[in-house]
Amino acid sequence: MNLQPLRRLTLATSQTATPDRLSAASGIVVAGEFMYAIADDELHLGVFDLGGQGLSGQGLSGQGAGRWVRIFPGDLPDAAALRKARKPDLEALLRLPPFAAYPSGALLALGSGSTPGRRGGVLLGLDGAGALSGAPRAVDLSALYAALQRDFPALNIEGAVVRGRDLVLLQRASGGHPYNALIRFPLDDALQALSVGGDLRLPALPATVSRVELGRIDGVALGFTDAAALPDGRLIFSAVAENVDDTYHDGPCVGAAIGSLDPDGRLLTLEFVRPVRKIEGIDARQDGALIRLLLVTDADDRGAAAELFSASLTF
Repeated sequence: MNLQPLRRLTLATSQTATPDRLSAASGIVVAGEFMYAIADDELHLGVFDLGGQGLSGQGLSGQGAGRWVRIFPGDLPDAAALRKARKPDLEALLRLPPFAAYPSGALLALGSGSTPGRRGGVLLGLDGAGALSGAPRAVDLSALYAALQRDFPALNIEGAVVRGRDLVLLQRASGGHPYNALIRFPLDDALQALSVGGDLRLPALPATVSRVELGRIDGVALGFTDAAALPDGRLIFSAVAENVDDTYHDGPCVGAAIGSLDPDGRLLTLEFVRPVRKIEGIDARQDGALIRLLLVTDADDRGAAAELFSASLTF
């Protein structure tokens, strides 16, 4: 599969000393006239206004800067090791359907759970046009992730998606624990937990786990990085082979792939991508027999902006 470059994720700066680029992109959602992007080492959300141009118009293919929206309080250190230790590590971003106080749905960003400090998330309401509405609300994921860690000692949630009446989390393989998995929860239970006033937390929920083998590239296990759901229940996922032994450190990306799973989690297709990039986020839209994709990369370098690519699949 060939990737077609659209733009770099540059952002307008302000007096708050936010950077002029989103580097460690880890998930995207397109909602109405907006594309939202999270970064695993920031306390802000990147917002890109499509300006009525649609997914293939200037809103994505142009170089106009996006803007930052703060979603967590505080500041992170600039020193790489300290920043890694303190970052929220948001790795999954999904759109929730309308519920309770969110009649137009909401965005939910989730930490990876790879350390105790990475077990938080944030809920952001949307309006009818897909714009952000209301203040962000912190979500405590510690109870949910503690239950998952009994099955996955090297817990590393890298993607999440709503599929039908399921909330699906994607566990990513790592060198010491080369097991990918789909973890399915009843969506209604999750929405009920997010509908209360006061502090928000996702409790331990009944889960169904399906392991998925994606193979290896040059001896390195392919691991899930994100997924998007199609109307018929198939999942389109991104995966990378990152040469690293644990869920904390980064390593060289030796390959990347886009694939599909049937509604029961069985692997249907797997296509390697060129050029090789560390793809961390995916959006998929069905257009007849064609699946149109948007893909965002993690630059693994705070001095470089993440890239947005397009691609397509046919079945």
